[in-house]
Amino acid sequence: MSHHSSPPPKHKGEHKGHGLPRGSERGSSSRDKDRSATTVSSSAPMPAGGKSSRTNCPPLAPPKTANRLINEKSPYLLQHAYNPVDWYPWGQEAFDKAQKENKPIFLSVGYSTCHWCHMMEEESFQNEEIGRLLNENFICVMVDREERPDVDKVYMTFVQATSSGGGWPMNVWLTPSLQPFVGGTYFPPEDGLTRVGFRTVLMRICDQWKLNKNTLLENSQRVTTALLARSEISVGDRQIPASAATMNSRCFQQLDEGYDEEYGGFAEAPKFPTPVILKFLFSYWLSHRLTQDGSRAQQMALHTLKMMANGGIQDHVGQGFHRYSTDRQWHIPHFEKMLYDQAQLSVVYTQAFQISGDEFYADVAKGILQYVTRTLSHRSGGFYSAEDADSPPERGMKPQEGAYYVWTVKEVQQLLPEPVVGASEPLTSGQLLMKHYGLSEAGNINSSQDPKGELHGQNVLMVRYSLELTAARYGLEVEAVRALLNTGLEKLFQARKHRPKAHLDNKMLAAWNGLMVSGFAVTGAALGMEKLVAQATNGAKFLKRHMFDVSSGRLKRTCYAGTGGTVEQSNPPCWGFLEDYAFVVRGLLDLYEASQESSWLEWALRLQDIQDKLFWDPRGGGYFCSEAELGTDLPLRLKDDQDGAEPSANSVSAHNLLRLHSFTGHKDWMDKCVCLLTAFSERMRRVPVALPEMVRTLSAQQQTLKQIVICGDPQAKDTKALLQCVHSIYVPNKVLILADGDPSSFLSRQLPFLSNLRRVEDRATVYIFENQACSMPITDPCELRKLLHQ
Repeated sequence: MSHHSSPPPKHKGEHKGHGLPRGSERGSSSRDKDRSATTVSSSAPMPAGGKSSRTNCPPLAPPKTANRLINEKSPYLLQHAYNPVDWYPWGQEAFDKAQKENKPIFLSVGYSTCHWCHMMEEESFQNEEIGRLLNENFICVMVDREERPDVDKVYMTFVQATSSGGGWPMNVWLTPSLQPFVGGTYFPPEDGLTRVGFRTVLMRICDQWKLNKNTLLENSQRVTTALLARSEISVGDRQIPASAATMNSRCFQQLDEGYDEEYGGFAEAPKFPTPVILKFLFSYWLSHRLTQDGSRAQQMALHTLKMMANGGIQDHVGQGFHRYSTDRQWHIPHFEKMLYDQAQLSVVYTQAFQISGDEFYADVAKGILQYVTRTLSHRSGGFYSAEDADSPPERGMKPQEGAYYVWTVKEVQQLLPEPVVGASEPLTSGQLLMKHYGLSEAGNINSSQDPKGELHGQNVLMVRYSLELTAARYGLEVEAVRALLNTGLEKLFQARKHRPKAHLDNKMLAAWNGLMVSGFAVTGAALGMEKLVAQATNGAKFLKRHMFDVSSGRLKRTCYAGTGGTVEQSNPPCWGFLEDYAFVVRGLLDLYEASQESSWLEWALRLQDIQDKLFWDPRGGGYFCSEAELGTDLPLRLKDDQDGAEPSANSVSAHNLLRLHSFTGHKDWMDKCVCLLTAFSERMRRVPVALPEMVRTLSAQQQTLKQIVICGDPQAKDTKALLQCVHSIYVPNKVLILADGDPSSFLSRQLPFLSNLRRVEDRATVYIFENQACSMPITDPCELRKLLHQ
């Protein structure tokens, strides 16, 4: 393999790392100077890059006629519908044309809120000359990675295997039979001193295709065969999964070694939230509470969450979290906001509250869900995918990253001129807010994080002092400072509404909606907020109404916000992938425990059956990411083996199977769980930190889950008190079952022993089953709390 950029180890584009703790993340921003070089990967040697100085191709006005992407629903494809490039969506029409004309396929993969995808479109895909070069020599295919994660994963595997990394936009050249032979991420349009430009890459690939096509085809076949062997995950000769104790210890030690003592998080920069790691640390703490390592794990997770919430990665004005931080301090973010981050972080902050009792964490979780409700929610109950990082500073101006979120001192002074009564020195509300959140006249964004100079004099809010210190500095009461800051932030929020908004990706994905159902359900149940559980219920109803095909029992991957609050479908539908089933099943199980509505549990069981039929590997164990029929045109059929920005669908499926076995007693699901964990054992042994969610499930499987059964009237106060007691405590390895005394109920039919349980003195009563033993009946919430804390 050869890499053709200088220096080769770095890349530009939305980042996808090789492994945790940074993880399989999106994200390098324009301010991430350490990731500023282009990566090109190839399965055949190509000439060295040119050294002419870089010149930007000026974007042209959109042509009057649209290309065929105008007929698509994806916001990302529609963003390219007026390019002079003759784009095809992924499909047979493009493949047939490539075969007929014997041309290579140029595949570009991205998503609608990707900063570097916007850059490449503006610089290259809107350029008439580059458009002609593409149209004359290639069949050009555009893919929204969020619609087709299978396509993205297959070719990202190639790019990562043949280069130093990967990211978006991902640009790959394929043979007419769809085998990759050259790949990379973001390309500047023209050559620079250290980087090869997109135009040069295109011309060299054209020459190679004409002169050395057979060599390219042979090398492409060889690389594909090697990738297939390398990516195989199978039970093999193993009979049982790896030792949970060993995997737990190794995973913790690897995380401990990379931990940032001062600012929390892992690695230097960029820094990602990595909820899967934080959930693992909480779980590790629970099973090692009496050890030094257990205390260390808890401290690492809580400190990281506090530093993130105080940092600029959290939007202090409008709530919600940005994608990642470009610096070690969590200060300057990449401003994109993703639904899957909000979903997972709301759960982790809720768990932090359950563990610590600190209302700070509960407030952050509620703020995240307030943001999702206000900005990312469809009125029918579904959830949108993302908000862009880029927006125009003023109407009619070119979009800039972060423009919607940053502030000058002058703006804040004008919005908050009121004097603060009782301060020990002359002070306005604006000065108080600027002191607390670290704003300065010169701006608080380092020039190295703003190479284009677009954010000069601008500030990102970041908590610099505790409320107590700020209050002491000005001789004020803590509660008075809290009220003044909250009032100031609300005024900034109202003023920000008048700015041009960032692009909203109004595509709705089943997988991410499933994660968001979990977020609302878990947080609502733990905090005793029924309105949040109701939103989770509405989200599940949306999934069933708009993203579920009743006749086949299959999930649909996508739907889209239409005009007037309607919901639109693609035709033909994009069917669900493994992650859609896994994340929706998890959401439904969480919703059942939060609402005790057994219909959600019944639907989860049916979806799991369909998942098993469509994705299970009966020979090697574990689940493939895509259906066999759906992926017939792809050179690889892969199993997701990394917990990154989102947990691996196999990790989530393993835990779902464990829970479903406890809910139903069906042995087949426990057998599948054990088989899956055995298949991934070698991967866990090699790099346990790459699969913290699966290591957590491995521990749960080997320790067994608690079955917490509450016998009582769902509407009675004593039943609700016991339910709330269970929800308020951090008990991750459990299922919660409500037995209402009806022997014909769904759960009683699944678990006949429920009909034998009795209420004590006609009061709501709890029984806890663990390791084939049953606790004494409990009716007092305080007694139950003590038992669950043991």
